[in-house]
Amino acid sequence: MSPRGLALLSSVALVALAPALPALAQQADPQETRVDDIVVTGSQVTVPPAYAGGQVATGARVGLFGAMDLMETPFAFTAYTEELARNQQARSVGDVLQNDPVVRVSKGFGNFQELYVIRGFPVYSDDMTYNGLYGVLPRQFVAAEFLERVEVFHGATAFLNGAAPGGSGVGGAFNLMPKRAGNEPLTRLTAGLEGGGETYLAADVSRRFGLGNEYGLRLNLARRDGEAGIEDQDRQLSVIGLGLDRRGDGARFSADIGWQDHHIDAPRPTVTPAGAIPAPPAADSNFAQPWTYTDERQLFGVARGEFDLSPGLSAWAAIGGRQGKEQNVLANPTAQPDGTLSAYRFDNVREDQIVSGDIGLRADVSTGPVDHRLVASASTVRSRSENAYAFSNFAGFASDLYAPVDVTPPTPDFFVGGTLDNPNVTERVENSSVAIADRLSFMDGRLLATVGVRYQSIETRSYDYNTGAFTSGYEGDATTPAFALVYRPDERVSFYANYAESLTPGQTAPAVSGGVPVTNAGEVLSPFRGEQAEVGAKFDLGRYGGTVSLFRLTLPSAFVDNNVFAANGEQRNQGLELTVFGEPVDGLRVLGGWTLIDAELTRTAGGAMDGMAPIGVPEFQLNANVEWDVPALSGLTVEARAVHTGEQYANAANTVTLDSWTRFDAGVRYGFEAAGRPLTLRARVENLADEDHWVAVGGYPGANYLSLGAPRTVSVSLSADF
Repeated sequence: MSPRGLALLSSVALVALAPALPALAQQADPQETRVDDIVVTGSQVTVPPAYAGGQVATGARVGLFGAMDLMETPFAFTAYTEELARNQQARSVGDVLQNDPVVRVSKGFGNFQELYVIRGFPVYSDDMTYNGLYGVLPRQFVAAEFLERVEVFHGATAFLNGAAPGGSGVGGAFNLMPKRAGNEPLTRLTAGLEGGGETYLAADVSRRFGLGNEYGLRLNLARRDGEAGIEDQDRQLSVIGLGLDRRGDGARFSADIGWQDHHIDAPRPTVTPAGAIPAPPAADSNFAQPWTYTDERQLFGVARGEFDLSPGLSAWAAIGGRQGKEQNVLANPTAQPDGTLSAYRFDNVREDQIVSGDIGLRADVSTGPVDHRLVASASTVRSRSENAYAFSNFAGFASDLYAPVDVTPPTPDFFVGGTLDNPNVTERVENSSVAIADRLSFMDGRLLATVGVRYQSIETRSYDYNTGAFTSGYEGDATTPAFALVYRPDERVSFYANYAESLTPGQTAPAVSGGVPVTNAGEVLSPFRGEQAEVGAKFDLGRYGGTVSLFRLTLPSAFVDNNVFAANGEQRNQGLELTVFGEPVDGLRVLGGWTLIDAELTRTAGGAMDGMAPIGVPEFQLNANVEWDVPALSGLTVEARAVHTGEQYANAANTVTLDSWTRFDAGVRYGFEAAGRPLTLRARVENLADEDHWVAVGGYPGANYLSLGAPRTVSVSLSADF
């Protein structure tokens, strides 16, 4: 580990342990009043409680506004709980998001990064926030064992969080909250088996201590090893997560350190169709070359503190970072309609060092009959990436989608950038922003109006892969406003409306387009600002609730017109969403909803693509999950889930279509006692009918690669609490 990595780890550890030292030095007074969970509205540290049924939460961390209740937030969101992830034996964030009717899970462009498509626009896994900070999470995959909450925000959020450093996040945002120690001591050991070949071991331990139990520690360890449902695809995953928190009236702290080591041999790749889409092969088949692999190691951490300076005035500060290493040997094929494959070898290495920070003030004041919550915030993300790559001859080698042919690894010496053993710095990025906002409360809190603005600067510098010399730079800035209203005629219903903007870095004008020189070659366009308008209603009947939203999102695009490269085109996605959740009657839990999206391109070059639908945006999505506690046998719960995705266009001309697909999952769990210890046996089957289907087109803008759905996969685990 480099000195910078050691400094990052030690700094976060010191911040985590410093407030705990006084408590460790003394015994808790048995007469001391216990400090229970304190959820402060607007807090940057505390987590809102779970809703009835335990599958989702009553609120989430809404950017610079901190913790907010769902009914008082002028944006649509769902916050999935650790309990849901554990009961479904989720492996990653992507598994948790299989419950969301607004999100579809895809893969990155030419890699095995989990990628999430929300409202028809991608969000890269490294563009999620971790406890409110960008750039901290592992790039390719985030294990579920780290997470207390998976918070999904619908729509443009550049005002709430700042622009995502990777340039995604137009259609929504994701914030992951680390696990926290509960009120009761926990020692939970879990052993499991997936797909008949992958073993799973995990430990989850938490304790509270100090005067009044205000301090908490939670340790999570996990290991996956072996071949699951896909033939010859072997995975090793190691996870360590350690979290400290302090809860109290005047000061609240949290600090978290995570380490993840993820390796996959012969990972099944995506397939790019050359014309018509080939019929999907068997869902458990693997057309990867046996010498391919993906490997990533990530060390990351966040420390966050919040202080009440006086009644109605508080301040917060957070710092985090990540040091990551990735190495891949890939061969993603192109497929003819008959299944003939062609591919070439692609090796790459990447090393990242990121530091991220956030500070702010929150004040509650009144001016006559109007109450104000004033918030000011500043944040920054700085990253440095070292990269190198090597390709084999692009003529490639042949194989077959239905009868794969193993070939000798070709030598990656045809097209090389940098040295794989010692990559140069190829990119430096610095994003910084300042935001102010006022949430005004009228009519005893029944009418809430939010106004705010965020100024953001984006600076990127690129360097030559081989020499490390500076090659190009980009500097841009933009101001993104937000306006929102919430009206609550009573406690059960709220109506909301918002206008917000997304922000992505501007593009650089090429030297030539279509063989014609571009007059503004090298010019860097200003950041692209997408616009969102949304109206909706939320309901909370105590045991169950939901949200209905009508939205319109736009995102500019650039092309050459009259020899000038400029922001001329636009993608417009509009739609209607419905989400439901809760426990309407004792022992019956529901979770799901549906999404309708009408997406089209406008103002394209020469109008040639006007009215066309973008690649990979289905018109209809549906998720339905039902859990039932069987009355005849205490402790027995059965679960069923349906996931449906409508047709998607697989090329820009809209002449090739990916068929709609539906997947059914089922699960059962049984909680009982043995030798005085609580045990839970879980069994789950995904893709119950063992359907063979392509489940996603692209994810990366403009790309049309196909992802094959997972086969029927049986997961069994046994947990014991001590």
